Amino acid sequence: MNTPAQRSSNGVWAMWGWPIVLGVLTAVGLVSALFSDGGAGDVVAWVTLGIPVAVCVWYGWLRRSRS
Repeated sequence: MNTPAQRSSNGVWAMWGWPIVLGVLTAVGLVSALFSDGGAGDVVAWVTLGIPVAVCVWYGWLRRSRS
């Protein structure tokens, strides 16, 4: 049986989990883009900044056009 504290923490993660993940990816991408000098740092920046953009396009544009 779940305690009230466990239910509360599960509810917080269910609501804020993905926005936090997308925010962390964006922050890592921006820092990587600022401080990388090419090579793997640029790849990390492109990937970590591309994922939130792809999620926004998917949920904002593509899902509306289907309905």
